Amino acid sequence: MVGAKIVIIFDFDRTLIDADSDRWVVENMGLTHLFNQLRPTLPWNALMDRMMEELHSEGKTVEQIAECLKDVPLHPHTISAIQSAHDLGCNLKVVSDANEFYIETILKHHGLERYFSKVITNPISVDGEGRLRIFPYHMASCNLCPPNLCKGLVIEQIQASLSEKGKSRFIYLGDGRGDYCPTLKLDKGDHVMPRKGFPLSDHLLSDPNLLKADSHEWSNGQELESILLQLIEKLYKE
Repeated sequence: MVGAKIVIIFDFDRTLIDADSDRWVVENMGLTHLFNQLRPTLPWNALMDRMMEELHSEGKTVEQIAECLKDVPLHPHTISAIQSAHDLGCNLKVVSDANEFYIETILKHHGLERYFSKVITNPISVDGEGRLRIFPYHMASCNLCPPNLCKGLVIEQIQASLSEKGKSRFIYLGDGRGDYCPTLKLDKGDHVMPRKGFPLSDHLLSDPNLLKADSHEWSNGQELESILLQLIEKLYKE
């Protein structure tokens, strides 16, 4: 694959990190009861914005939320996999239904933000009163994705933007239902790495004929690193 580019797309929650960042904040900042009460009534994106409103009303600051996020677990082999993939010339991106503040805080804490060319996720702002606001990335009409973010549409946009620059091969790593749509946009010669025992893996196994890319399951950071580096080596030899 001489002259081609390898593009690696990481989901964030339970893929790049070993937790769900939204639930981490909910559980560690005392919001579990309100979260469970409101969960049936609001879409996830709006629910997370409501959680930020509650933290602000309790006097919790953006800085306190950031300190909470710095304790999110990140497997050391995942860190080294990111560094190695970048050093090998791959183009790394994050596509996530978390939000800018959570992802950037965690990546910066681990010194990883410089390895990613782009983070595509729900935007945030801090209002004049110091309250963190979370907004939809876009409004999508996809029956496989949440209304605030269709990762399949995002992948198509990335593919289109790179097609003018020559041939690219994609490796997509994910775990959840929201990662199913983008994997169906991958082509033959691309690769998907679903986390074993999570919804994405179950969806792919339910109808494997819909997937054009090759699938490689992983369970932990050590397996993620091993499989990812093998795939990079394989693609560069093609």
